[in-house]
Amino acid sequence: MLPDEYRTLPEPELIARIAAAKEKLGPDLVILGHHYQRDEVIRFADHRGDSLELSRVAAAQRKARYIVFCGVDFMAETAAMLCAPSQVVLLPAVDAPCPMAQMAEVGDALTAWDALTARLSRAAARGWGKDALLPITYQNSTAALKAFCGRRGGAVCTSANAQQVFRWALDQGRRILFFPDEWLGRNTALALGIPPQRIAIWDPAELDGGCPDACTERSRSVGQAQVVVWKGHCHVHTFFTVEHVRAVREQYGDITVVVHPECTVEVVQAADLNGSTSFILRAVRDAPPGSRWAVGTEINMVARLAREYLDRTVVPLARSLCGAMYRTNLHNLLYTLEELLHGRFVGQVQVPAETTRWANLALERMLRL
Repeated sequence: MLPDEYRTLPEPELIARIAAAKEKLGPDLVILGHHYQRDEVIRFADHRGDSLELSRVAAAQRKARYIVFCGVDFMAETAAMLCAPSQVVLLPAVDAPCPMAQMAEVGDALTAWDALTARLSRAAARGWGKDALLPITYQNSTAALKAFCGRRGGAVCTSANAQQVFRWALDQGRRILFFPDEWLGRNTALALGIPPQRIAIWDPAELDGGCPDACTERSRSVGQAQVVVWKGHCHVHTFFTVEHVRAVREQYGDITVVVHPECTVEVVQAADLNGSTSFILRAVRDAPPGSRWAVGTEINMVARLAREYLDRTVVPLARSLCGAMYRTNLHNLLYTLEELLHGRFVGQVQVPAETTRWANLALERMLRL
């Protein structure tokens, strides 16, 4: 809970005190800022990037005692799992859970896994064994779900390498159960040439509390699928519509529309390009002066691209804000740093050792690819 005395501080004082705290903490401190953070937070970041990139940066900071992660909960969890046990990972916005990550709980995942593996076991005579299912989870998921996948031979993926991880599974003759983003799963499967009729959805909300009859019916309905996608979504990216694409083309004419693969299939197909956060950044960065770009991702990142590349036109496909990312501000960043000066850890993120072991195994499988 942020003390009242921090809530009313004016911005100039916040900036001055954060700078002073950073200087006092010196090399003991590394601040990481996700691309979706607001500018006033990013200005204090020692490194900025996407979620997995920043977690790798955190793991490389062996001399730092404190890693302050300006992002959302699953990002700080991954950093905590990759850092040394002696390092402390802190999340200034302690109430910043990723909504999509919360859409896939381990209990529901286990229900789906049991129902689907039982179904495939009964279908073994058709060439599918009981171990034919492989779980893959998006990096945007909880540590517990990553561990769930690690225990069962599965892996983590990012939006940048999802196709590579899917191929790894499919080349083994496996079917995929993908968490927690339906649209990244669908877009990845379609990009690999899997027909729509071989892509099924698992919606835990339809299972009537997980009763066996409902699970049996649901597993039967996805029995022919090569890829089963979890019914989860990122509200930032599903906000974009085909109408947004049409409107920006009408307004700007010759403009390149680039979107994130967490957008719906229809939006991805209507765009000119789609790719990860890093892909979008590179596309705009490497574009020639005078080019025009409509970007379908979080508004703070789009606005920053527009300011950094003034010799080209960069506009948002529509204005879509991540409320969880927006919860990190100068007030809670200052509080986190000043408490560190007194040896107190605000928003410390810790992951149980057993969860870390299995989750890191899922991450390692991805990195080996």
